[in-house]
Amino acid sequence: MCNVIECFGSRPVSNPIARGRYCSSANLLLFSSLFAFIGCGSPRDNEQVTSVQAQVQSDEDSPQSEASNQNEDGPDRVALLERRLSEQECAEGWVNLFDGVTLFGWHHQGQANFRVEDGLLVVDQGEKSLLCTAMKWDHYELVVEYRADELTNSGIFLSASPEPGDITKDCYEVNIAPESHPFSTGSLVERKAATNVPNANDADAWRTMRIVHQSDEIVIQIDGVEVCQYQDEQSPQSGQIGLQYNQGKVEFRKVKIRPLGLSDLLDKKLSAWKQYPEMEAVFSVTESGAMHVQGGSGQIETQELFGDFVLLAQYKLPTPEMNSGIFFRCIPGDKMMGYECQVSNYSSEENSLVPADCGAGGIFRRQDARLIAGETDKWATILLQVQGPSMAAWVNGVQVSGWTDDRELNENPRRGKRLEAGTIMIQGHDPGTDALFQQLKIRPLN
Repeated sequence: MCNVIECFGSRPVSNPIARGRYCSSANLLLFSSLFAFIGCGSPRDNEQVTSVQAQVQSDEDSPQSEASNQNEDGPDRVALLERRLSEQECAEGWVNLFDGVTLFGWHHQGQANFRVEDGLLVVDQGEKSLLCTAMKWDHYELVVEYRADELTNSGIFLSASPEPGDITKDCYEVNIAPESHPFSTGSLVERKAATNVPNANDADAWRTMRIVHQSDEIVIQIDGVEVCQYQDEQSPQSGQIGLQYNQGKVEFRKVKIRPLGLSDLLDKKLSAWKQYPEMEAVFSVTESGAMHVQGGSGQIETQELFGDFVLLAQYKLPTPEMNSGIFFRCIPGDKMMGYECQVSNYSSEENSLVPADCGAGGIFRRQDARLIAGETDKWATILLQVQGPSMAAWVNGVQVSGWTDDRELNENPRRGKRLEAGTIMIQGHDPGTDALFQQLKIRPLN
């Protein structure tokens, strides 16, 4: 199996339910009589339909971006589901940068033949270039499993861009190269050579590289042995992660990452949050420390404002139809006036892996999730990255969305692109809401 490179972008929506959300106000109001929603689209009572009509009118004050959706001709969802990570890995914040099926979430400006073959990311021909993550990363642990022949010269770029410039000051290159190279495998090219590299001459064997990049320090391990440690206060600490083609053949079967240094937003008193007693939703903390969301429409929002950030959250929904949301860059005090990362395991009748209501990790009204990766009445993990106009989410380790807001700037994210910092909100959706959230952790990004 061979797939072409997939990137962030917009495509027409063919799913009938999804298409109803992005059509004219008349058609949307027709759908709202069946699937009325505030921010989400599960069944609701007649009293709440009125607020749907008001939202439609508000959203139509300016043009909306075309929703992006991979459902109609997307990847093999069963294969994607098989790439979910273990419960423990997800709880620790690990996600797959390479999903084993597509190159969704990556982009490439060169001519090297990066491709997916039999679950592997492979490159062996073309000009010297990088395949880069669409999102930037800082303060993380990265694990890469790779196999290279004896003539291969490749590498993993950190704090990079598609055209990285000077590797001595603009980024870092962790080399994959023969022992004869002055900066052999595990070295930081032009900075520091690796030492004590295990199995250095074992060509064509699968090897594991682990990189911890915290602030200005980089520590590199090969097959469990530390081979390089380097510190530099002057070079950039944030940027894209790139896989290099230089010469030879290299294959990658795993590229996974977890953000470090996240801070808890939950405590027994919900002291980091502002509540609205006049709203119907009720927010409390269980004995185990989880946030319990019950009742009707309402919200709880952070006291602190966040612009660019990475957020880790675990959620549990007891029924397939249940619905909540994680709103961000919200206008403080306004009701659910922000971007929304959907929290819903509701699937279509035809395919249990296809979202019927945007899907957990989807950016509501902008881009549906690629698949339903969570399960009813089981804890599922969302990792949400927000950087400038771009946002991406992973559910149980699989990237399900990646969207860039190309609308005109607007304070109200329903009407345009909001880059200004705002609050994080957790949504109470309707009278049947009975959702749990735990491990709500966040780190602002520089």
